Amino acid sequence: MFAIRQKQILIGLFLLGLFLITIACSTMYGATIYSVSTIWEAFVHFDSSNMEHLVIRTARIPRVLGALLVGAFIAISGALMQGMTRNYLASPSIMGVTDGSVFVITVSMIFLPNLQPLTLVLFSFIGSILGVAFVFGIAKIVPGGLSPLSFAIIGTILGMFLNGVSQALATYFQVSQNISFWYNTRLHQIDPIVIKWSIPFAIIGLALALYVAKSVTAISLGDEVAQSLGINIGAMKTLTLVSVALLTGVSVALVGKVTFIGLVIPHITRLLIGEDYRRIIPFAGLFGALFFAWADIISRSINPPFETPVGVITALVGVPYFLYLIRVKGGKQYA
Repeated sequence: MFAIRQKQILIGLFLLGLFLITIACSTMYGATIYSVSTIWEAFVHFDSSNMEHLVIRTARIPRVLGALLVGAFIAISGALMQGMTRNYLASPSIMGVTDGSVFVITVSMIFLPNLQPLTLVLFSFIGSILGVAFVFGIAKIVPGGLSPLSFAIIGTILGMFLNGVSQALATYFQVSQNISFWYNTRLHQIDPIVIKWSIPFAIIGLALALYVAKSVTAISLGDEVAQSLGINIGAMKTLTLVSVALLTGVSVALVGKVTFIGLVIPHITRLLIGEDYRRIIPFAGLFGALFFAWADIISRSINPPFETPVGVITALVGVPYFLYLIRVKGGKQYA
């Protein structure tokens, strides 16, 4: 036990150090490379007439903060979904959660074009709830729909359906230009004001995630085990879904659809940390934050000054891993 705890402490300290390096690199590199001294001056001696200072304060810093936050939120959501459903293939992008958010944002942008940041986050949260309810509802109707592979297929198909309807509505009502941001992950367009209004929702989502962590550990071992421990399975699963919807809704509102982080990162976390969700959740957040931030740095570095879509980088890791899971564990319950 002591050796395991020591290992986790060392991993945590290493990740915190890596966080500082990540923030520094993300702030330095882009279409223009800024020196450490310039970045330091932008903070301690900010000059609003200095374009470099403005870019660092209003673009680079919000971008890296957004990448870290969204990576953490999506990874935690994926971990919760995998534990709650006992499904190795569960994640917000596969189970219709992100597509539900994009769908409701599309509808709201059509009929309420001047959305305020707070309202945008609220609609994104509502869309996450509707998306996951839609997928779970259909999966329960279809024979064998809740098995891992069938559930993933149903979620993917329904997600594509919601995405197709969203794009069709956007084209018909001629708002494709306004909402194209949410169809692709675009960190360079992140709005600092939306980050500010997202914080209360994110805090509630994270608090719920930590609250249900112990119960999710038991549920991941089977409903019978959870019931024998006196856990109210229905209540805990509901709170888990609310947490997932909040964290995913905030993420979509901030940067649009994010794929594969919620699938891959929880598996890496369990491999390194163990099966206790009281530890998986915070560490998945750390791993997810770093993964997404470095994916963004790499996307800016491949073909400067042009940016490769960050979704391409996450897909290069996520697609092979997804195929591996289907081949090796697709038909098995998580245990």
